[in-house]
Amino acid sequence: MKLRDFALECYFGKYEFTAPYLLAQSDCEAMSARELLALEEGAEAGYLDTWLGYTETWGAPALREAIAGLYRGTGPEDVLTLCGAQEGILAYMNVMLDAGDHAVIMYPNYPSVWEAARAIPGVEWSNWEVRDSGGRWAVDFDELEALVRPNTKLIAVNSPNNPTGYAFTNEELRRLCDFCRERGLYLFCDEVYKGLELDGERRDSAAELYEKAVSLGVMSKAYGLAGLRLGWMVSKDHGLLERVVCFKHYTSICSAAPSEYLSLVALRHGEALLERNRGIIRDNLRAAEPFFARWRDLICPMPALAGPVAFHRLLGGWDADTFCRLAVERRGVLLLPGSVYDTDKPYFRMGFGRKSFPENLAVLDDFLHTL
Repeated sequence: MKLRDFALECYFGKYEFTAPYLLAQSDCEAMSARELLALEEGAEAGYLDTWLGYTETWGAPALREAIAGLYRGTGPEDVLTLCGAQEGILAYMNVMLDAGDHAVIMYPNYPSVWEAARAIPGVEWSNWEVRDSGGRWAVDFDELEALVRPNTKLIAVNSPNNPTGYAFTNEELRRLCDFCRERGLYLFCDEVYKGLELDGERRDSAAELYEKAVSLGVMSKAYGLAGLRLGWMVSKDHGLLERVVCFKHYTSICSAAPSEYLSLVALRHGEALLERNRGIIRDNLRAAEPFFARWRDLICPMPALAGPVAFHRLLGGWDADTFCRLAVERRGVLLLPGSVYDTDKPYFRMGFGRKSFPENLAVLDDFLHTL
């Protein structure tokens, strides 16, 4: 396979560690290892005693058991740990898709999903669009049905969605699982923002509802622990997981022992971390209300149902690439243009998961007065 340059990461690579005012980040507020270990008596001593040899390819048994506890009706045998979510995306697409296969992929979506699919020779795919429906995001199941072909093998979705913040309701997710079951389709569900629901409805997971579904999770996004580089895949389809393991033998082989230990500590306090991050997002959304009211002729804010990101629409003929370039080059404010998601529509991604959001938004506000 030949992968194209990852436009999103290339854009971040240019600005993320030089721009002082970050307003595009897709993760939540991080913490230090010391802060994490302080959540649990004896955890620091246990961390210092961590054996730095190879770990099990499937993941430490205690960690797999903790991950399984996040899903109804799931045991550690249904869990495979990964190096972040990225490894899972790449591995899944490579073991599932062959020349002649067709995939339906939610769009917009985390770009590596469709980039991994398009890099496999002879694979075709269609976009199932999350559409701007009068100032809110929505999907159309009739459109999904029209996209399915005789050679369709899988549907890949991202819910809660990056970059829109759209999330299936539980009723919609059950409908999607039933749709796949009736047609014998596999379902890949990127759920890295699960637990950050903002509308009061806690979301189910695809792997809980459908035997041919995979649910993808990670410590990076909802938990705010991106530096651990630890993710997981949950599925009742053990044959599929075995195939992914064989691919993993050529990538990470196994997870880092310190990351496994710290992830286990974090998951034992997972609900507290999620509540902390939901609070940060809600505070930032409230702080942004006067900003959006002030700039209603320039920006149409698109509300998110879950997660720390939103995909806002520019008004007045503004081009998102130009808008984001001026913001970062003139004032050091980093926003993410929609072009990294392969769209030429005037949308940009804003992240609400960091504590620095109000101060950084004030810099953007001041910059807009100069335009």
